[in-house]
Amino acid sequence: MNPRPDFAFVAGHPAHFVAFGFGAGLAPIAPGTAGTLAALPAYWLMKPHYSDLEFFALIVACFVLGVWACGRTGRALGVADHGGMVWDEIVAFWLVLLVVPDELTWQAAAFVLFRVFDIAKPQPIRYFDASLTGGFGVMFDDVLAAFYALLVLAFAKFIIAGA
Repeated sequence: MNPRPDFAFVAGHPAHFVAFGFGAGLAPIAPGTAGTLAALPAYWLMKPHYSDLEFFALIVACFVLGVWACGRTGRALGVADHGGMVWDEIVAFWLVLLVVPDELTWQAAAFVLFRVFDIAKPQPIRYFDASLTGGFGVMFDDVLAAFYALLVLAFAKFIIAGA
């Protein structure tokens, strides 16, 4: 059984609030996509206040926070990687946004590629998604999806620069 948490559940504990992306994961359709979309304005608002290194450190801290929050929330729900837990998408997509050019075209392509890899889970993402447990497992497979998206974008940038 996959429970359908409500806002009372999400607001009932700080871990749930973080894991559900401050409510973005309550979207009735495609919560992972909603979480990834929520990452964009948060990034646009926060990034100008940090150097790249500082923002990377923030991403690492948010990853660690996510391990705790998603682990605790998964245990509370009885579902280790509940679809409404979208903190993993948010943090991993921030990593992608940190690397791609600050242009809407690149960010839109990054969004699409990240969602494709996060949903399709090609190997070894699928292996780690099935093998790792708890909050770390929830967070780690999305970092791999981010890495795949960045590889494709780097290749595209190489092709465009060579054209």
